[in-house]
Amino acid sequence: MDKQQSPKSSLLAGWNTPPNLVTYSRIILVVIFLGLYIAAGPWGARNYAMRWAAAILFIIAASTDKLDGWMARKYNQVTELGKLMDPIADKLLTCATLIVAAAFGELGPTVLGWIVVALFLLREIGITVMRFFVIDTGGKVIAAEWPGKLKTLFQCIGLAMLLLPFWQFAGGSGSNPMWLTVYLFVTYLVIYVALILCLYSGGIYLYNTFHGRKKAAK
Repeated sequence: MDKQQSPKSSLLAGWNTPPNLVTYSRIILVVIFLGLYIAAGPWGARNYAMRWAAAILFIIAASTDKLDGWMARKYNQVTELGKLMDPIADKLLTCATLIVAAAFGELGPTVLGWIVVALFLLREIGITVMRFFVIDTGGKVIAAEWPGKLKTLFQCIGLAMLLLPFWQFAGGSGSNPMWLTVYLFVTYLVIYVALILCLYSGGIYLYNTFHGRKKAAK
């Protein structure tokens, strides 16, 4: 009788492949980015140089998401661990950014900002817990569907726009120039589109997970 590979060993298989090492590097970048973001203060008022550095690190960390995925597919190194850690790295980056942005009052009025964060976190944490549940019960990690990938794209673009402190060049007149008002409007619009895609893709993931398990049980 052939021995079946346990879910745990299957998950750890290929943990040190180059695509997974890129994912680990992204997680380290998140820690450095957060330190700079928090140190710069709300809207980067304490230190604009740190705010610019934080924004650049965010863009680098978000952009390398495509790198590890491309490497995994090109060199046939797609692993269960990679499918699990890649979205977790994304969530650490985006969710931590949202929390700090809400704490700094950068997502609009305080209550609205925290509602937006709560909705994002509800979906992101819920789906992550679901992935671990699927693995723990012997299933395979379900890769992200296109709405989830599109959500990540909009979320990263919107947060990158929010992090880039272009208002540094607005002058000290006390009122925002038209170009900055339009820029911030587009920034918040992109973030809200990401929120809609976040909730929609979460629903799709839950449906595919439970529907697939029900079909397998028949």
